[in-house]
Parts: sequence; C-alpha cells; structure tokens
Amino acid sequence: MALALSGLPQVADERVLVGNNNADDAGIFRIADDRALVHTVDLLAPVVNDPYTFGKIAATNCLSDIYAMGGTPLSALNVVGFPRSMDAHILGDILKGGQDAISEAGAVVLGGHTFQSDEILYGLAITGEIHPDEIFTNDNAQIGDLLVLTKPIGTGTIINTVISRGAAPENALKTMIDSMVTSNKSAAEAMKRAGAHAATDITGFGFAGHSCEMASGSDVGIELYAQSIPTFDVVLDLIRDGIIDGSSNMNKGSFEKYIKIKEEVPSEYHTLLYSSETSGGLLISIAESKAETLLDDLHSSGLKDAAVVGEVVADHPGRISVQMSAFR
Repeated sequence: MALALSGLPQVADERVLVGNNNADDAGIFRIADDRALVHTVDLLAPVVNDPYTFGKIAATNCLSDIYAMGGTPLSALNVVGFPRSMDAHILGDILKGGQDAISEAGAVVLGGHTFQSDEILYGLAITGEIHPDEIFTNDNAQIGDLLVLTKPIGTGTIINTVISRGAAPENALKTMIDSMVTSNKSAAEAMKRAGAHAATDITGFGFAGHSCEMASGSDVGIELYAQSIPTFDVVLDLIRDGIIDGSSNMNKGSFEKYIKIKEEVPSEYHTLLYSSETSGGLLISIAESKAETLLDDLHSSGLKDAAVVGEVVADHPGRISVQMSAFR
C-alpha cells in the first residue's frame, strides 16, 4: 500500500488535519474552528458463519477507527460485495447486524452500495465528528508512557481454526465473538477521561504492525512484554498445533525489520504478534502516573482483560523490542 500511495501528490489543504500522509486509523477534515469530520471505510470477508453476527462484527470493526481517533460516529454507508447466486436473505441478515451495531453507537445507516462479487464482502464507510483540539493519533506516544491494550489478541488464529478444521473450541469461539462485537466506545471514552497521549486500534496489521506504526510515527522505541499481552484461551496451543493465520507471514514481511523478538520468546508468540486481528481493542499510550486510573476505568466498564503490555522508551526509536517477561 505504501508503494501505491508513494506516487500520489500530497494534499495541501489546511482543512485536512489527518490525511493519507499519516498511517492513522481515519482521515480528519476540519469544517469549522470547533468541529471536524472523521472519515473511515473498511471491508471484510466473513469471519464467522452466522450472517447477522458477521454483520455486527464488521460494523464494530469499522466503528473502531472512529473511536481510536477520539471521534463520535454520526452516519454510515454500507459497502457490499455479494454473489448473485446466493440467497438474498443472507444479505438481509448481514445488513441487520451492521445496522444494529451502528444504531447502538448512536449513528444511522443512510444507505450504501452493492456490487456483484465471487465471495461475500461487507463493510461500511463511516463519518464521525470531533473537536480539532481533541484528536487522538498514533504518532504522539511520549517517552516514559505505558502502553495499555484493551482487548485480547488471537482472533486470526481462532478464525483460521474454523476455516481449516470446520470448528474451533466452543468456549474460545464464543469468547472471541463476544470480544469482536464489543464496541471500543467505552475504551475511547476512558482514554479521553484519563488524558492519554496516543492511540490506535489493533486490526489488519496485527499487534506487532500497529505497535510499529506507533513507534515510527512518534519517533520512539517500544518495549513489549509477551507474558502481559492478553490472549484468548487456547490460541497459543492452536498455533503450536499448526493453525497459522496467513496474514502472519505477510505482516512479518512488512514489519520484521523493525522488530527484535528476543531469543527466549517462543516461536508461537512470533506468529501471534504478527497475525491480523478483527475488531481488536485499542492500544493506548498514556503517562505512567495516569495508567492505573485508566485501567480501573476500563475494568469497571467491562473490559476485564485490559492490561499494561509495554512502555515507550528513548532507545531504538521507530523500533520494537519484545521480551518474554511480564511487565514489571
């Protein structure tokens, strides 16, 4: 993607507060001194078998980009690829799941666009609003900050278990689905109350990739502590059994030159850290003095797995170091 964008001229418009020159979660366009619009779009292939649940997950995943920037969603447009031969009731269930997630966010679905495709694809283009002075980006992590992750990782592994085996351990699958349909709204509200410095959501580039983008954009180093990173039950065992998310190798190829994983870290963590996530949590960079308040707020809002997973350091700017130990 970076190569494709490299030939495009930079947008020189003072109304663009966040554009494609940033590796951020959404674009932001100022429309008044005290108001800006937040724009994002995303598209997913099915990650679960139930159409309604898939629609809700896809919409929650799209909304996450708005929340990661600190915005409030306003409206959405469906974007749908659907096979001509498939039962239209399936599409109706997908759209109902998406609409319910958007409604729960306090936004509205205005319509959308459908095109014929060989497989189901569903996502949304979402517009939100934000005050120009209250924008969260991924490039403002400060040396001395702690990094808080709000949801477990491992969705890619469990999803691929379903694809390769036709089933996943029942408890693990339910826990993963519950997590993927859980909005990042409460996490975003908590980070705003606590006065965080930077944030990003953990999605297609995986935990390692999105951490790299934060380190690079902020020109800081990041130390990650593998044992402190919350994961879904049985995920590491599934990886040891050979369940590998195909995106893991792709993300590794893109980011491994910026990441040093120490020798004591088992190979299954390498796969996990690079694997794509669907509707993952927020990675929040916050002053150490405020981290406990943030964690208490996250836990009280139902995000029981939220944890400190790393810290921001002056060493190795733009790069990540991963050690096996737990954080302090």
